[in-house]
Amino acid sequence: MSATVTALLVLAAGTYAFRLTGPLLHGRVEISERVRQLLAAGAVVLLVALLATGALTEAGGFAGWARPAGVAVAGALAWRRAPFVVVVLGAAVTTALLRAAGLP
Repeated sequence: MSATVTALLVLAAGTYAFRLTGPLLHGRVEISERVRQLLAAGAVVLLVALLATGALTEAGGFAGWARPAGVAVAGALAWRRAPFVVVVLGAAVTTALLRAAGLP
């Protein structure tokens, strides 16, 4: 068996074990309210970091102004509780129009 297959099997087993611990430990471990708040805040921070990385960078550099503008329009539409299709189309149309106008 090659090293790649072995690594893949070890990672798959680890992922399965990690996912299995939630249902197995549910109800056996008490988590304080403060820890729950910190976990929720951590999840939000992680998602914002992923959004910022995806919206602002491309190939290790700045993605240009059109993509962040599209993301901002999507964020505004989502905040106004627009339907998901409208949010996606708003972001795509904004980005496309700005790129067609020559904005990188």
